[in-house]
Amino acid sequence: MARSGHSSVTIKVSFMFKNQPKGLFALALANTGERFGYYTMLAIFLLYLQAKFGFSEAAAGQFYAIFLAAVYFMPVIGGMLADKIGYGKCVVTGILVMLLGYTAMAVPVSGPVLPLVTIIGALLLIAVGTGLFKGNLQVMVGNLYDDPRYASKRDSAFSLFYMAINLGAMFAPSAAKALTNWKLSAAGLSYQADLPSLCHQVLDGKISTENAVYMQGLMDEMPGAAGMDFAQFSQYFLDNLCVSYNLGFSVACFSLILSIAIYFACRGWFKHADVNSKHAAANAQEAELSPEETRSRITALLMVFAVVIFFWMAFHQNGSSLTYFARDYTDTAVSGAIRGGFNIWILAILAISVYTLFGIFQSEKTKGKLLCGGITGLLWAGAYAIYAGIPETLPIQPQEFQQFNPFFVVSLTPISMAIFSSLAAKGKEPSAPRKIGLGMIVAALGYLIMVIASVKLISPMVLQGDPSPDRVSCGYLIGTYLVLTFAELLLSPMGISFVSKVAPPKYKGLMMGGWFAATAIGNYLSSIPSALWNKVPLWANWSILMALCLLSAVMMFAMLKKIERI
Repeated sequence: MARSGHSSVTIKVSFMFKNQPKGLFALALANTGERFGYYTMLAIFLLYLQAKFGFSEAAAGQFYAIFLAAVYFMPVIGGMLADKIGYGKCVVTGILVMLLGYTAMAVPVSGPVLPLVTIIGALLLIAVGTGLFKGNLQVMVGNLYDDPRYASKRDSAFSLFYMAINLGAMFAPSAAKALTNWKLSAAGLSYQADLPSLCHQVLDGKISTENAVYMQGLMDEMPGAAGMDFAQFSQYFLDNLCVSYNLGFSVACFSLILSIAIYFACRGWFKHADVNSKHAAANAQEAELSPEETRSRITALLMVFAVVIFFWMAFHQNGSSLTYFARDYTDTAVSGAIRGGFNIWILAILAISVYTLFGIFQSEKTKGKLLCGGITGLLWAGAYAIYAGIPETLPIQPQEFQQFNPFFVVSLTPISMAIFSSLAAKGKEPSAPRKIGLGMIVAALGYLIMVIASVKLISPMVLQGDPSPDRVSCGYLIGTYLVLTFAELLLSPMGISFVSKVAPPKYKGLMMGGWFAATAIGNYLSSIPSALWNKVPLWANWSILMALCLLSAVMMFAMLKKIERI
């Protein structure tokens, strides 16, 4: 296959929602609700592990990586099952299983053993439920585009679907932060990034005199700490912080209920896409492939899967080593224009304005241009009004940085579609495998920013848990997330589209599961930077990720001709 999609079709971004099957929007919205809950949980998951159990960076990173690997490996099993019994049954079962898991995470549990047992059981349920839900929902989206009327819109559909995922993810960190602040404030406390580690040092009897003085200063600023000694305060703070994280986990329960309501309310829009391989063969004999064609397609997919492992290893540092960097080495408060980026409503307004701005240039009538221009102006005025009300110095929390990647995805999707639409019109659109290779190079550039940010910082191996005396501008992390988003847009939605189109009909569920299995391996390997956190200089950690991205790009381009020929 020389191309991954509709290289001969030009898509105007302002009309990218037009002439899409209704089922796309129903499935995308159902996925948005589920992803909102998942990413709310993920934004605070690692912080919860360290606050609740006192895990080291390496241990928490390993726990996080195993969970992510399980979440993305289970779609292999879910896909195999769906190929036999149908995708819809697996999707609904998956939602219900996930709901049980998130409910277990949302309930505060105390005791020496029960909390860890509960969290492991809950994570297992979430992984199994996600395996039944995630890949199979995406296969159903792909099935909508087996209809010749919509076949040319497959790539644009997956870009829109991917954007919907990130709409949920964009609001997740702010939801988690709001619940954390609400709970801590009610207890007379406030969030401080260094406090969980200091509290555990107190409870373990390992706090230094210097850190004790620093901690006392933080306690003096909190009314809830009045009259408490270090041990009392430490337990009180950790208990309330963990309950605030439990509240964050409960968000996933409500968002899943919303997802299943959307799914059943709109089921008539996509019911025809809920098939298994036997139904597909009965309804579309032309989709049958010879054994040789089947093998060649699977070979091409496996080659792509092997390369994207390294991307996901690098990309999914957002919840582990990049969160550590945000917590330990990045400014805890922002001032100036950049503080607007930490208000989710400003980000949402700006994201919407990208679409109305495109409407100005692509509306065919003057009335349409004026309308889009007026709406854009009103949106920008609203964003400025919110910005004007933000305090000059705004405290920020580590998890808030995770909202930038989905914001960039939502905002850059129409730009990405416009670029590739223009290239397609000229017959120059890169194939999906070529886009993946380019994405790996771009990801390497993202970690080059982190290398530059970290060169002069004291390594965690030297600090050994003490607060860092030096912090850098949050611009480094935001810049890294921006560049990684460029890489993601080149790789992820196009890769999913490639799988849905190239996978043999009998193995669609399995091959979509294979995409997630590659993601799972990458997610497990994402624990390596956390394991090295206290063992190598910061810049070396990011350099390893940069080198692996470049190596995988070389591998991709070396195999490119063979993959495209298949």
